[in-house]
Amino acid sequence: MAENPASPMNRRSFIYQTMAYIMGGMLGLNGFSKVFACDQPLVQPRISLIIDDIGFNRSRARMFLDLDIPLTFSILPRLRHSSRLAEEIHHRGHDVMLHQPMEPHNPSLNPGPGALYVGDGGERISRIMEENISDTPFIKGVNNHMGSRFTASEKDVREVLSVIKDKSLFFIDSLTTPQSKAYQTAKDLHLSTANRNFFLDFYREESAISSQLHKLLNYAMRHGHAIGIGHPYPETALSLKAFLPRFIHSNVSLIHISNLLPSMMPYNFT
Repeated sequence: MAENPASPMNRRSFIYQTMAYIMGGMLGLNGFSKVFACDQPLVQPRISLIIDDIGFNRSRARMFLDLDIPLTFSILPRLRHSSRLAEEIHHRGHDVMLHQPMEPHNPSLNPGPGALYVGDGGERISRIMEENISDTPFIKGVNNHMGSRFTASEKDVREVLSVIKDKSLFFIDSLTTPQSKAYQTAKDLHLSTANRNFFLDFYREESAISSQLHKLLNYAMRHGHAIGIGHPYPETALSLKAFLPRFIHSNVSLIHISNLLPSMMPYNFT
């Protein structure tokens, strides 16, 4: 039987909600009216973990696959194992990304094959991106490998992001420099985008990695979501395995980055 909207209890509830709404609007107490207006549970905190630099070594990648948790693997192009690992990771149900090499500030650092450099120009950037994307099957998005100099150049990074947009891919700014223009430019172009919150293994000691995982967890608990980037080191895999009970105890959900991004975007762009 349907409830009668004119019943005394419903009228009383309606009056309370209306009074709360008016008082909240007058006093700026937005949360006050929400207490009466809804009884929704808080959103479960979510974390996406990206493992970069995949393609050099198959056994290193499998250390993380064997953890049997949702992970996103970012694959360097044109390496010996890149294409085969992309296929294996995809078939095991994980997200695959292109880990696009970009020019660093330090000229002694080699970003690897298929890299982009400041001043390459739109035609060269488009060609290299097309080749790298074709070389890496099943990718859903892109993030930058190195790129502290390249991502600081808005003109050059816009050329890259335009290709990514044309391919209907998302972009994650690895944020290798605070001067990066990539994330803001991606937002300006209405891409599905985010930037990483923590690098997990800048120091390859398990205690240091565990400390970064704690920071990542605390950030997710405060903000509702977090993105961490690690690398295919044995220390990272061991630290992550040891930390998994903490994620479970904290009621944090580990999810693929493609599942996290839609909830972070204020609008759904088409």
